[in-house]
Amino acid sequence: MQIRKMIHEDLPSASALCLESFMLAVAPSLPPQGVETFTKIAAEDALAERMASDNLMLVCIADGALVGLIEFKEGRHVTMLFVAPAWQRRGVGRSLMNSALEQTRAKVVTVRASLLSVAAYESYGFALAGSVGEIAGLVYQPMDKRLGG
Repeated sequence: MQIRKMIHEDLPSASALCLESFMLAVAPSLPPQGVETFTKIAAEDALAERMASDNLMLVCIADGALVGLIEFKEGRHVTMLFVAPAWQRRGVGRSLMNSALEQTRAKVVTVRASLLSVAAYESYGFALAGSVGEIAGLVYQPMDKRLGG
């Protein structure tokens, strides 16, 4: 298992991974607007645009395939964390999170977690930080993690 920065050649696999994982786990619990919003966010061109900005995007490569992705905005906010279904519960998410946290630029890291991912973020040390919200059909639970130092 290797964690590295995402490169342009990863975009098709990264987009496909995010969409596949989202459609299986999150989409059934959302209104159509939320699915449409996420589809735009996870599109190759949208990922490429954010990759060219200040967002840190790391991928996990295992057995020659891209099996996980994390995106950090402004060094302080997790915008995406997805692991291929076959690779879940095998340390991929934790490895990606730990690698991203090593590069954070803040004392508090935040995430708007999908409701189904709250337990995973709690296992990474995040705590609930407010009420459930919704933006453009995407329902989320605000969470944060306070870092030492």
